[in-house]
Amino acid sequence: MKFIYEICHKYGKFYSISKHYCSLWGKSCLTVDSNLKRIEKKFAIRYYSTIFNDNLTEKSVKNFLDHATKVYEGKEEDKSEIGEILEIHEVKKLVQDRINIIENIQSLDELMKDDKEMKQLANEELTIYKNSLKTIDENLIEKLSICLGRDLCENIILEITAGVGGQESMLFAYNLLEMYCHHLNYLDYNYEFIDRDMTAIGGIRHASITINGQFSYEKFRHEAGIHRVQRIPITETSGRIHTSVVSVVIYPQPNEIEVKINDKDLRIDTFRSTGAGGQNVNKTDSAVRIVHIPTNTVVECQAERSQIRNKKIAMIKLRTKIYETRLNEQVTKNRDIRRKQMGFKNRNERIRTYNYMQDRITDHRLVNGTYFGMDCFMKGGVKLNELQDKLQRNYERKLLIDIINENEKKTR
Repeated sequence: MKFIYEICHKYGKFYSISKHYCSLWGKSCLTVDSNLKRIEKKFAIRYYSTIFNDNLTEKSVKNFLDHATKVYEGKEEDKSEIGEILEIHEVKKLVQDRINIIENIQSLDELMKDDKEMKQLANEELTIYKNSLKTIDENLIEKLSICLGRDLCENIILEITAGVGGQESMLFAYNLLEMYCHHLNYLDYNYEFIDRDMTAIGGIRHASITINGQFSYEKFRHEAGIHRVQRIPITETSGRIHTSVVSVVIYPQPNEIEVKINDKDLRIDTFRSTGAGGQNVNKTDSAVRIVHIPTNTVVECQAERSQIRNKKIAMIKLRTKIYETRLNEQVTKNRDIRRKQMGFKNRNERIRTYNYMQDRITDHRLVNGTYFGMDCFMKGGVKLNELQDKLQRNYERKLLIDIINENEKKTR
């Protein structure tokens, strides 16, 4: 039993063992010397089965999978990102397997109605198909959940800013900065300081780091928010416990914007120039108007007598307009992310509390998000990585639950 718990804890990322998981012990005949990775692959232990503990019924999950299957077949529409996820190779294969098994089940049902002598044999085969369908549904739910929470962004910016708490807040901001630097080394990510505003006693008012690493945004986005610290500051003379806060912001780095314009996306009109310029300008269709259909961006040029030169100038204007639009979108998106993550930097706005007196770190977004061993945790590495993985799994599960509930509302 203890061994099964260790497997669940390490690979399943859940901390309670239901009868479903305990039954694995009897089926597997495992020994302590067994290879954990092989066991994980063989039995596909997943924490996603726990979504039924989040006010979701088996029926609502089935309805969602039926809907996703129909979206894949083109029988229903879906405005969420499920349609795009269904095009991923591994997901497509699972959906296609699901369709084949459902068709086989339907064929057996028809056979059982028409041929009573085949009923017993068909029943046995039907049980096999239904068990296979259940396994595929579990795999599909898992894969959809992972894809919903996936973010491939590899270049991010991490900002740390001292908040309420004065010098103590600045000192803890420096502690967080050290923790993240150790953690980045542990993850083997590349990073570089943009700025560090240090104080005379060793704290920081503000610091920014550029980070590059596989799935770096997916890994660090859960650090964004207000971090609260409770401890006796080194600046405190009477031994009082202070509560201070530091804000952490994570957002993708602005990309180098490439403006690719396909000829098929353009509508080019020519017309006669107006205004001063001589008889030739007003008598020939030298002016050019270009419409970029996907973005509905319109530019015109009638500065030159030559239609070819006007078209060339108009294309330059079009590229510039599209570039400015995309750049503004990036800047606005990052500004909104920053504003949302920083909050008002109040003590009651916190995602995580670092309590030094109790040697405890508590992440308030998780039911089981408490860790002990402050010194070890503040060095980054294994414990912080485990917490980030739990937060990612929790994030994936919530996304899946939201989309299932949304689908359930539509079917009512």
